[in-house]
Amino acid sequence: MNRETKKVLSIIFKIAILVLAFGFIFQKLSNNNSIGDFRKLTRTISPPDVWIVLTSLFLLMLLNWTLEALKWRYLLQRVEKISTWKAIESVFCGLTWAVFTPNRIGEYGGRVFFLSPRKRIIGIVSMALGSVGQMVITNVLGAFALLWFVATFMELNLIINFALTFVVAIFCSFFLLFYFNIQWMDGLLSRIKFIKPFRRFFSILAKYKKRDLVRVLGYCVTRYIVFTTQYCLVINLLIPEIPLLSMVMILLILFFIQSALPSLDLLDIGVRAVTATYFFAFVTDQEVAIMAATACVWLINLIIPAILGSFFVLKLNFFGNPRN
Repeated sequence: MNRETKKVLSIIFKIAILVLAFGFIFQKLSNNNSIGDFRKLTRTISPPDVWIVLTSLFLLMLLNWTLEALKWRYLLQRVEKISTWKAIESVFCGLTWAVFTPNRIGEYGGRVFFLSPRKRIIGIVSMALGSVGQMVITNVLGAFALLWFVATFMELNLIINFALTFVVAIFCSFFLLFYFNIQWMDGLLSRIKFIKPFRRFFSILAKYKKRDLVRVLGYCVTRYIVFTTQYCLVINLLIPEIPLLSMVMILLILFFIQSALPSLDLLDIGVRAVTATYFFAFVTDQEVAIMAATACVWLINLIIPAILGSFFVLKLNFFGNPRN
């Protein structure tokens, strides 16, 4: 394929990505009543309070994705050296891809195309490790939050409570054991016949030491705290009477359940809203406010970054340079 053909195809791919992303965003925003509900609810609240919360949510969004970029850059140290700014560009570009792909799988493509062609598949494996770290935090904290929920709102006998505690302990131990021994995957995958030829891509997992995994998990925990804080700020703005402990624990359950459900980012708002209203019904009857709060965080955390990331789509290099 000559240079001109590659250039034309690259332009077509970029235009297609932008059209799909903005088409999905426009369709979802034009049919989202919860965002309108948020505006109505905030009319009864002091405007300075509203702006302080919205500004805080936006700044925390930037912090959240910057932390993800730092984690991504750290994971790539054994694959390909990139600058912090390039890591940020690739993360936001990935979010643009994510909004119209199932389970945000397009986020992988949006990021790895910032790497040289020979490093892209290995980059996907490294990114997957970062996702596993985030999944470990979400599942472990979510499982313990479920235990709290059962003990607080459900009247179960001692034997059932003990059994649930045992199951949760095994569940959490499995995830932690798996994560901190991720190098085992290299050995396991090498034994699978049809995967053997691709072992060189998975061998990167064996290069991450315990200290690397702890560092990555630190980024994951910090991100988790950041987006939990975002939800707490907006829910406290709309429904200040909910106790902080109940609010946080229910949020941990929501993150846990949402991470387990397959979805499309732009349809994910419906899943988030339904899940949130069910669990928050145990502590408040303000269903509309909960849906509005969820929509607000969704808009700031996913849609705004996806729009910002569209500028970086134009910098994608699908075919790489001849020297790569």
